Amino acid sequence: MQVTRRLEFDAGHRIPDHRSQCRHLHGHRYAIEITLAGDIILQAGDPANGMVMDFSEIKSLANEHLVAVWDHSFLVYSGDTTVVEFLESLPNHKTVILPCIPTAENLAEEAFRILDRVYQDTYGNNLRLERVRLYETPNCWVDAIRK
Repeated sequence: MQVTRRLEFDAGHRIPDHRSQCRHLHGHRYAIEITLAGDIILQAGDPANGMVMDFSEIKSLANEHLVAVWDHSFLVYSGDTTVVEFLESLPNHKTVILPCIPTAENLAEEAFRILDRVYQDTYGNNLRLERVRLYETPNCWVDAIRK
């Protein structure tokens, strides 16, 4: 069985090597879909009985470990030193320095890496993260999937 929870957040970024508009500082209203796979929990009397994982718990964990960290931040590649130095000069600016250029593909892969540790099998139902789908725009998205 697979279950998916969708969340949204706003963040800025730039793609420093891009030959078009994306090389400029700009932002997106991102949407992220988190798909978990596992068996349906069969534990009478337990609040999770009949579920793979409670949708509210999927949301809570994603918010704590990823969405709240990235929301209303500027996602910047550590090697983009001009922008990193500029953002560091702004008092109390919410900046997330990444080990990769913040393309949709790299952000989805980074989100998968972060969230893969978060969703743990606590009921013996073989729970695992299967996919992170990241929408950069309503018409453009990428999927990071379990290999």
